[in-house]
Amino acid sequence: MKKLSLAGIALAVVVAGPAVAADLSLKPMYKAPPPPAPVWSWTGCYVGGHVGGLWAHKDWTDRIPGSTTYGQSLGGHDADSWLGGVQGGCDYQFSNRVVIGIQGDYAWTDAKGSNVNLLDSNFTDSTKIKSLSTVTGRIGYAWDRFLGYVKGGGAWERDDYRLSGTIPTVGAAPVAVDVGASETRSGWTVGVGGEYAFTNNLSGFVEYNYYDFGTRDVTFANNFATVGVKETKSVVRGGLNFRFGGWGGAPVVAKY
Repeated sequence: MKKLSLAGIALAVVVAGPAVAADLSLKPMYKAPPPPAPVWSWTGCYVGGHVGGLWAHKDWTDRIPGSTTYGQSLGGHDADSWLGGVQGGCDYQFSNRVVIGIQGDYAWTDAKGSNVNLLDSNFTDSTKIKSLSTVTGRIGYAWDRFLGYVKGGGAWERDDYRLSGTIPTVGAAPVAVDVGASETRSGWTVGVGGEYAFTNNLSGFVEYNYYDFGTRDVTFANNFATVGVKETKSVVRGGLNFRFGGWGGAPVVAKY
């Protein structure tokens, strides 16, 4: 009897074995999906530095009250040079890849220019641009680690001016004159640029900015003259940003 029971069990295993194996072959084993790839986010803050070139144009106009040449042009000149400075700001990236931000920057320059005065050829009109700063907002669109953007806001600069020359006198040597003036003027700026994140904490950018400072009256030392100075400016610059902060400058993990 015992032998018959063992034989029955063996037969059952032989018959059922292939069926179980076939059933298992029809049911693929579950395999977890690979971890999602990180997606770069521009959300965060940064500080950095930049260098570039500055091209400004100054138009001078006689603004001496009661002058017979009031409102007439004294001429114009370009003031071109290098530019170097620092910047800092913060960005926020929305889920649809739109990025908004705010930035402040300050730059030093040594842009100089001059022209012979059109109303009195004995005089030379000179300009020196010493510094340039802006506070701007920007909006852009991100393609992963590349950000294209436009920007705009307020601008300020520090200028020095000089009127130098001679005043003819009857029966005596000409009188030499060299008078100066300084001002901090405000204006507006718009620009366009692109930025690329090389690492999670370092990005580089290149941009073009246009500035308009309108016309301002400048009075020279000892009230020697009052001149209306109109200025526009272009700046091309590139730089590096160090990105930091617990909420930015790091990859965000995509979700399925």
